[in-house]
Amino acid sequence: MILKEVDNSTLSAELLNVARELYKNDPFWVCPLDKDIQAVFDPKKNNFHSHGSCTRWVLKSIDGKLIGRIAAFINENKAYQSAQATGGIGFFECINDKEAANLLFEAAKNWLSERGMKAMDGPINFGENDSFWGLLIEGFTTPSYGMNYHHSYYQKLFADYGFKVLYEQITNHLEIKKPFPERFTKIAQWVANKPGYTFKHLEVNKLEAYARDFAEIYNDAWQNFENFVPLETKGILESFNKMKTVMDEKLIWFAYINGEPASVIVMIPDANQMIKSFNGKLGIIEKLKFLYYRWKGVKRMRAVVMGTKKAHQKLGLESALFIKLKEYVIPKNQYEELELSWVGDFNDKMLSIHEATGAVFGKKHATLRRVF
Repeated sequence: MILKEVDNSTLSAELLNVARELYKNDPFWVCPLDKDIQAVFDPKKNNFHSHGSCTRWVLKSIDGKLIGRIAAFINENKAYQSAQATGGIGFFECINDKEAANLLFEAAKNWLSERGMKAMDGPINFGENDSFWGLLIEGFTTPSYGMNYHHSYYQKLFADYGFKVLYEQITNHLEIKKPFPERFTKIAQWVANKPGYTFKHLEVNKLEAYARDFAEIYNDAWQNFENFVPLETKGILESFNKMKTVMDEKLIWFAYINGEPASVIVMIPDANQMIKSFNGKLGIIEKLKFLYYRWKGVKRMRAVVMGTKKAHQKLGLESALFIKLKEYVIPKNQYEELELSWVGDFNDKMLSIHEATGAVFGKKHATLRRVF
């Protein structure tokens, strides 16, 4: 086998083609857009490069066939928050061969070790955890946009190398036209009508203001979780701008209490239903098709993130936000399913909200760690 570190445009293109080769006969896989993966490794498009570093490898068989790939990276803002300095790996793809997988893992481990790391988490993203994060271990169905899809044998490849589960990420599914449970609806309507409580959907022409509100809510809501790193308004605005091509501003809602940002839910139409036939490409023809599919509309949404400030948790704000969303979605008569993804198994509060809505299990991913 031949392992090469990506250092030119040819190898960069081959890295993208590895996945196309390995999943070409899988009916559920949706090829991520090449531009989305390339953007992760472009310092001009990914601000994580300002506080980290990364590299990639492509693995070929002796006869030149693409059989694997991996990326390794260090996020300086998070690397030293664990008991041991921890880097990351991601974008792993490999044939069902332990020797090939170990060759990829070893390359990443050695690169990270040379830079002072004592462990590696994976498969994760060199970016926020809303995309390309976690190993799919249950629910091998069509993924939504930004969610990892893997062959089922990957779990054994990771385990055989010594990776252990750090935490699991649960994705639940909600039928849009199915009524919420009665108790959930009563609480939501009561909260929605409380004096001083207001609810607003995002407005594209005020993105910066809503990015600030999002940062205020998120950083308060998540501050006590392990390895938490505050989000900056600049990074959130960058994410919002990336979403604009698929964004429906009436699927992103904020709750305010006496004018103070208190809770947020961010949903996007599932772009994977638009790009499934593109095979990762976005040329002129694909762009025209995309515009048509966007106009026609898709059947599934994905909840990217939810959060409520600690002082306002257990007030039912999340249920009221769901009601506001449904007031828009039901008359539209377009969406059929909402994917609530992904929630860590450590987040009991959010999983309880999923259960209260009547959502059912959809998928499970795992974030793994290998201590050197």
